[in-house]
Amino acid sequence: MSNSDVSKCPKNTIPEYAFIGRSNVGKSSLINMLTNRKSLAKTSGRPGKTQLINHFIINKNWYLVDLPGYGYAKVSKSAKKTFQKFITQYFSLREQLVSAFVLVDIRHKPQPIDLEFMQWLGENGIPFSIIFTKADKLKPKAIEKHVADYKAIMLEAWEEMPNYFITSSSKDIGKEAVLEYIHSLNKNMRLD
Repeated sequence: MSNSDVSKCPKNTIPEYAFIGRSNVGKSSLINMLTNRKSLAKTSGRPGKTQLINHFIINKNWYLVDLPGYGYAKVSKSAKKTFQKFITQYFSLREQLVSAFVLVDIRHKPQPIDLEFMQWLGENGIPFSIIFTKADKLKPKAIEKHVADYKAIMLEAWEEMPNYFITSSSKDIGKEAVLEYIHSLNKNMRLD
């Protein structure tokens, strides 16, 4: 199901996990990796391809929610404002949301736009994990250094580093860890 109106999102109580990040962070590729589908989410060299809230039902027991990227999308200012409004509404209104996954390109130092977005999630009490993407582009020592640098910056404002995953869509890295985490959250919810 795809739409730009939060009130038209699915009405059932199936848990949702929202994936969001800056344009061109590798979100569509990650979603395709997690779902074992080549083109479930449309990949594009042009940032800003996702412009709707896309719900994908997974194994009939949870929704993977693909949200528009924020940042460099080549769209008009009014379109950007609309995206921001419905992303904010999505996070504010969706009681089914269990956790967000904020995607960050591991090759870059922490970007203000990502840090501000995570700050907003924290201030609004929205649980999230970080997914570092494109790990295949760096050597293991460089990955460790980038994660350590990220931790250092996060810990200036946060009591502890949020939960995080290292992934590479082209090499299938991190897929099981992310899916197991979602599965464990779903299992815990059923115990309540």
